[in-house]
Parts: sequence; structure tokens; C-alpha cells
Amino acid sequence: MKQTITLSTAFDKIIGLTGLTSMSAGAFVMILVALVLLYLAIQKEFEPLLLVPIGFGCLLANLPLANMTSGDEGGLFYFFYLGVKNEIWPPLIFLGVGALTDFGPLLANPLTLFLGAAAQIGVYITLVIAVVLGFSLKQAAAIGIIGGADGPTAIFLANKLAPELLGPIAVAAYSYMSLVPIIQPPIMKMFTTERQRKIKMEQLKPVSRELKIAFPIVVTIICLLLLPAAAPLIGMLMLGNLFRECGVTKRLHDTAETHLINIVTILLALAVGSSMTAESFLTLQTIKIIILGLFAFCAATAGGLLLGVLLMVITKGKVNPLIGSAGVSAVPMAARVSQKVGSEADPHNFLLMHAMGPNVAGVIGTAVAAGVMLALFGESGRITPGHTEVLIARGAEFLRMFIFG
Repeated sequence: MKQTITLSTAFDKIIGLTGLTSMSAGAFVMILVALVLLYLAIQKEFEPLLLVPIGFGCLLANLPLANMTSGDEGGLFYFFYLGVKNEIWPPLIFLGVGALTDFGPLLANPLTLFLGAAAQIGVYITLVIAVVLGFSLKQAAAIGIIGGADGPTAIFLANKLAPELLGPIAVAAYSYMSLVPIIQPPIMKMFTTERQRKIKMEQLKPVSRELKIAFPIVVTIICLLLLPAAAPLIGMLMLGNLFRECGVTKRLHDTAETHLINIVTILLALAVGSSMTAESFLTLQTIKIIILGLFAFCAATAGGLLLGVLLMVITKGKVNPLIGSAGVSAVPMAARVSQKVGSEADPHNFLLMHAMGPNVAGVIGTAVAAGVMLALFGESGRITPGHTEVLIARGAEFLRMFIFG
């Protein structure tokens, strides 16, 4: 009898040491979420380089007793997450993006810079709507930046202003980046006519090497004098681009655009996935963020298209408004979608290089928008937020009255 009790007790202790007895309903749901992310990444090929590590990080974080969440001090992902918390990974991603980016199409047609700026309207409209729905100004700013379709920028700003919402914001940002080919075409066809989609644009003129070298230096000086809060993102983006264009840093350029960005992407995505616990993710706020993120992205696409139509009128038909949809920061996917929709209207219409102008402008525009948010609402911002808060609060109150009566 004693032997039976001893064996039973030992067996209970062994079971107690496993995660089976500690599995909660919330953890089970989050494991299903992780599996869905992995399915979308592997089977549907939606941003696999990002969603695979994010999904697997989420899986590890929600296995009981694994000590693999971003908040488990001393655990592996705790140290990975320090790279997010201390603003290391997103700027390094921007360094790699800069090394990969050719600003030639933008320099060949500077008019497309305004299309990248117009696409940021979704960020600011969503900011006000998020306040209407009960989010704080800092949370609303972090949610609004999803409209820029730039994952690293969304992570950077969320960590600064609303770290408690980092998981849902990151997943929404990367999900909508991956869904650009599905979300954008219906909006593009809604705001343009078939005749407008058939417009052919003149071939871009070549850009001199000197201008390409001067561009990142000039942009850095101008942007950071006007908006110092954007320094980590704009500065690293332009440094990476200078590596690319100067012609004397081939090794640095090769490292930044390949090995460095790949390593940092893995660490950043795992860190984001490790923050997706049931406590932080399975809330009503998450549903609101997903919906607001979709609205922000759609509004950003519409903003670029509407300005594209206006430029078409001003230039008397020299600009195809479809390239305005590429003003979001999803490079080069948004530009490819502009090309695809344009070629559907006319198989001989080639818009890809023209769309790359607003597309790379959107990268700068989203980083600038993040800098504006930090300047207005961040702790280290130089602009006193009092008047801005009152203005946005009044706008939100007007919307409440307009919608709810």
C-alpha cells in the first residue's frame, strides 16, 4: 500500500512538472492563433519571412512553464525583447531597408513625393477615430501608424507610446502588409475609372550618381532639423541608402542588405511573437485595433489615389492615379499591385518604376509621421502636447456627436 501511494505521488509530481496541468484556456487559444499565423505564412505565403518567426515566437510564449515570454525576466526572449524596448531592432531594420532601396524613381519624378505624403492621411484620421473609441492619445497614435503599412515603424512607435499594445499592433501591421494584393485592388478600382487606369506615363529620366549620394545626406539634415524625434528611423534609413549609393562601402552595403537585416528580422519577429500572450492579446482592445488598422490602411490607400487623381488633372493626364496607392510603405509590394491593376486595364501599361517613386516616399513619410507622433505625445517630445490634445479631443467629441447623436 505504501509503495502504491509513493508511486502515485511520484507520478503526480512528474505530471505537475509538465505544462499539461498549467495549460489555460487563453494559452490554448493563443496557440491556435500561432498556428493560424504559421499556416498563413507557409501555406498562403503571406509575409513568411516575418509571420513564421512571429507565429513561432507566439507558440513558444504560450506553452506553459517554458519561460519564453518577453516578460519572463532572465528567459531567452526577455533579452530579445530588450532590443525592441531599447529601440535597437527597428532602426537596424531601417538600415537594411535603406541599403535595399533605390530612391532613383523618386528623384526622377519628385512630384511622387506628395503621393507618399498623401497616403499618411489614414494615420491621422485613424488617430481621431481611435480616441472616439476610447483609446488614449498615445495608444491612438500607435494604432494610427498601422496605416503606413510599415511593420518596424509600427513596432518602434508602439514601444514608445503604448507598449501594452505592441503585440496586436505588430500583428495587424504585418498582416495588412501581407494582404496588400488583396485589400488594395478593390479600392483602386473604386476611386479610378478604367480610362484613368489605362494612362501611360513617360519613361523616367536617369538620375546622376551625385544626386543619389546627396539625397540621403540632404534628407537627413532637413528632416532631423525639423523633426528630431524621427532621428533613429530616418537616420538609419538614409545611412543604409548612403552605403548603397556612395560606391566606396561595398562590404557595409552587402552586410546591411543581407546578413544584418536577416538576423535582425529574426530577433525582432521572435520578440514581437513572445509578447503575444493571452493576457495582452485576448481583449476587446485587440479586436478594435485589428479593425482600426484595416481602416487606417484603406484610408491611406484612398488618400494616395485621390491625390493621384488630382495630379492627373493638374498635369493634364500625365500621371496615372493608380501609382498613388503605392504611397503606403509596403515596398515593393504596393508598387507591384499598381503595376498589376494597370496592366489589367492595358497589358502594355508599365507602371512599376513610376509606382516605386511614391512607394519609397511612403517609407520616408511613415517615418516622419512616427516622428510627428513622438514629438506631440512622446515623453521626450519637444512640442508641448496641451493644445494638440485639446484639438484632437474636440475633434473626437464632434465625431461622437455626429455618429451617436
